[in-house]
Amino acid sequence: MKKSVLRMTVCLLTVCSLLLVGILAPQAEAAPKYRWKLAQTWGTGFPIFGDAVIKMADLVKEMSNGEMEIRIDSANKHKAAFGVLDMVKAGQYEMGHSASYYWKGKDMNTMFFTTMPFGMIAPEQYAWFYYGGGMELMKEVYDRHGVYSYPGGNTSNQMGGWFQKEINSLSDLQGLKMRVPGFAGEVLSKLGVVVTNIPPGELYTALDRGTIDALEWVGPSLDLNMGFHKIAPYYYTGWHEPATELQFLVNQKKFDALPKHLQKILEVAMEFSAYDMYARSYNDSAVNIDKLGTEYPNVKVKTFPKDVIAAMKVENEKLLQASAAKDPMFKKIYDAQTAYMKKARRWTEISDYAYLKDNLE
Repeated sequence: MKKSVLRMTVCLLTVCSLLLVGILAPQAEAAPKYRWKLAQTWGTGFPIFGDAVIKMADLVKEMSNGEMEIRIDSANKHKAAFGVLDMVKAGQYEMGHSASYYWKGKDMNTMFFTTMPFGMIAPEQYAWFYYGGGMELMKEVYDRHGVYSYPGGNTSNQMGGWFQKEINSLSDLQGLKMRVPGFAGEVLSKLGVVVTNIPPGELYTALDRGTIDALEWVGPSLDLNMGFHKIAPYYYTGWHEPATELQFLVNQKKFDALPKHLQKILEVAMEFSAYDMYARSYNDSAVNIDKLGTEYPNVKVKTFPKDVIAAMKVENEKLLQASAAKDPMFKKIYDAQTAYMKKARRWTEISDYAYLKDNLE
């Protein structure tokens, strides 16, 4: 049994036991109520991402027998989609749900805990988080900001984006206006792309009106719901986000002040909802990629030309080395991920890759 599967089994058993305790435990006559608020980057009713947050909050309430409740405020309410870290840090919200690479302008080291171009796939990255020292490194980075960060759900490998025009060569990237976050944006800017980051709720309008020429969002699990296939006919496979992990942010002082049993309940609820989002995202991508092929035959699924991918790899490595030379913490995390990926990739190659290669050819 793989470690990720074993950890999921343990997590499920823990959830069940905590639920059983909540059901059987007698009601306290004057149990204190902990009412927390969570700010999320996503809008009201946002599927998959928002559903993971709702599942987490419901689990906390049920497992704590109503002792702890978490109110969820979407970006529609707090009006600061990319301000979640600051609000949690300041204590305005006890919790947040977002993506770590959104904070690269504040701290470049946060990007590693979402995903990196040409990096680990989701099973490798989860193994790194929980058994390869990733959680400890993430804590070291976020301790500087006064918050705890936990894995918050994985989309698995993301698509390379929606494009109005076909990309046939490097020259087609020159002056292209594209929404793409994280380290991938740094890489593409070196290749002549005009990079921007736009909140999720504004993406369709920006592409439709020509404010941008291309965008990457997630993958079939969410992209079809956003309607991008109606205005951009070229859908490229991924290179930049092989294992996009969202995050739960928790104010350290607020968390440390919780009773121990509520700390545990909160951690279990976050971990379970993160794993559940990974499974949900994978399922919905499988369903929607089939739907895309049958219902929208005008959309062409493409891969970037080999010379474009090669240039991306070169610029990616240059940027990594330059950042590592300037920041010891960046180098520490980069070296750790590189070493772990090399170790994990050997197993990936002789297990999943070999199986798929033999059965897909």
